[in-house]
Amino acid sequence: MPVAGGPHQWHLCRRQWTGCRRVAFSASPAGGASQHRNRFAVMTSKNATEPRGVLDRYFSISERGSTIATEIRAGVVTFFAMAYIIILNPLILGTTEDVNGNTLGIPQVAAVTALAAGVMTIAFGLIARYPFGIAAGLGLNTLVAVTLVASEGLTWPEAMGLVVIDGIVIVILAVSGFRVAVFRAIPQSMKAAISVGIGMFIAMIGLVDAGFVRRIPDAAGTTVPVTLGIDGSIASWPTLVFIIGVLLCGILVVRGVRGGLFIGILGTTIVAIIAEAIFGAGASFEDGEPNPEGWSLAVPGIPDSFGGVPDLSLVGAVDLIGAFTRVGVLAASLLVFTLVLANFFDAMGTMTALGKQGNLTDADGNLPDIKKALVVEGAGAIVGGAVSASSNTVFADSSAGVADGARTGLANIVTGGLFLLAMFLTPLYEIVPIEAAAPVLVIVGAMMMGQVREIDFSKFYIALPAFLTIVTMPFTYSIANGIGVGFIMYAVMAAAAGKSKQIHWLMWLVAALFVVFFGIDPIMAAVS
Repeated sequence: MPVAGGPHQWHLCRRQWTGCRRVAFSASPAGGASQHRNRFAVMTSKNATEPRGVLDRYFSISERGSTIATEIRAGVVTFFAMAYIIILNPLILGTTEDVNGNTLGIPQVAAVTALAAGVMTIAFGLIARYPFGIAAGLGLNTLVAVTLVASEGLTWPEAMGLVVIDGIVIVILAVSGFRVAVFRAIPQSMKAAISVGIGMFIAMIGLVDAGFVRRIPDAAGTTVPVTLGIDGSIASWPTLVFIIGVLLCGILVVRGVRGGLFIGILGTTIVAIIAEAIFGAGASFEDGEPNPEGWSLAVPGIPDSFGGVPDLSLVGAVDLIGAFTRVGVLAASLLVFTLVLANFFDAMGTMTALGKQGNLTDADGNLPDIKKALVVEGAGAIVGGAVSASSNTVFADSSAGVADGARTGLANIVTGGLFLLAMFLTPLYEIVPIEAAAPVLVIVGAMMMGQVREIDFSKFYIALPAFLTIVTMPFTYSIANGIGVGFIMYAVMAAAAGKSKQIHWLMWLVAALFVVFFGIDPIMAAVS
């Protein structure tokens, strides 16, 4: 308790509806503790009688320290940070031939990608009421295209049938409470490591997509896997536009400009359009030939048209049992297991990171009402598979909107609505190149890096698993890989440090499952 004339004190945890906020009161020689109580009573009474609209009450906007205008603006930011998936997912899924020589088609995959993302993002906002966008998961779509279709020889309907089954399993695990139990069994240090790792992962995505960091082909005769720009130099206009975007977004954030990230995307897009009009960098691939100095996905410019009718012919093109007859029950079951494990922890890790970034978690790093969120997210795999867009999951790029102020599901309604609109307005949103959105990913990655201070690196049994979690995500381009390596190492290191009794049995189980996950290829070879 503060005393008259004592130092300033923080009084914590004033209950306001369902939230727990920090309120500062300073002691004064005349007022003492009674003055604090009176001031507390006045504030509580005022907040309790403030008129609140339907949206405010349903989404708890005021309780989470946000406003309707902020949620709308941040929802737009999230869309622009995620919109590249409508271009990238078709490049991954739409061009791969299945065993019958059939492809899904780029326009068709683009349409269903936007459809699934819109429907699931809105559903998550309405039901889970968190500002986490949902779209086709990177890594998961590659797993479907490369492993299920190209390697295992499944048709596209058969592969998408396994994705639907994966979603059903995920939903059952969430409804049963198993998924929540695993979520809560994760040590705080590992939750922080997951957040930091995802921050580095999305920053790496931004750097690579912008051409600032580039892969070196094996034929280059070097052991260095990546390099700076082209031959160690920033030698392309798109990459220069990206650098301008990073500087612009960084300055806006430092200056505390409201909507700074959204303004940064718009400003960088304008710079990109001007640069392309003057210098004509073109696309990264022109007439089938690579153009290292071109724009990665979309070439910025004024579109010839502003809309068109989407091709939704892939909706419902699913075969739930075909894979089991083609490759056998055991092999198909192992493929489902691979999808489930990757999906299970990819989403949990992302939600942990986004929740911590937006100060939406409790003292143990858990999201309130997480079960509801996990059930809806699991349904994303069902919907994604049913429309042939691959498994839909919580998108790490939602961190852009969270960084811009999104705190509630209202932001998701805006983001999802824009995805649905994008089905008809593809030429319009394609003027935003990935180089204009990538700076936001780098800025947000830097913000998320701050959570590394929650990890006690003085204890090596904590430090090593956390470190491996953090570096594995960007280096392998997989959130699930980072979590798996970290969990296995945590179980082993904690046991070696004599902390076996402190390890939840679910951590042992998950570590064992990840051992199987990482050895899935030789296991598949053994049973086939």
